[in-house]
Amino acid sequence: MTTLADRYHMTKRLGDGTFGEVLLARKIDTGDKVAIKRMKKKFKTWEEATALREVKALKKLPHPNIIKLREIHRTSFWLFRCEIHHYEPQFRDRYFPEGVIRNIIYQILQGLAFMHRNASMKIREFLDVDSAAA
Repeated sequence: MTTLADRYHMTKRLGDGTFGEVLLARKIDTGDKVAIKRMKKKFKTWEEATALREVKALKKLPHPNIIKLREIHRTSFWLFRCEIHHYEPQFRDRYFPEGVIRNIIYQILQGLAFMHRNASMKIREFLDVDSAAA
């Protein structure tokens, strides 16, 4: 049985959030850059891990503006999601030009519309929206 370390070379830590830590890695056999998310929650079974709404949704949502889930690994109760990585460091520490912001918002809305049409997802399922403002 191959491990995550047998398939991916971890290069750096991209960030840490409420639900997991994200690492930049390179797939050893293809050289593809991927983002690997290690979920903070521990899972007792494979079924419990793959039942996550986030995992189930990403498996069935093929769209250019939605992250593509490549693989799922579960080792010692940790769940790892391997996704195609599109990191653009040129805007990391400065303001985005207005045209770039417009394009990013357009892509987010395209992905959101696709999710709503194809997965019956509601905004409240993935955004923390103030009900008074919505």
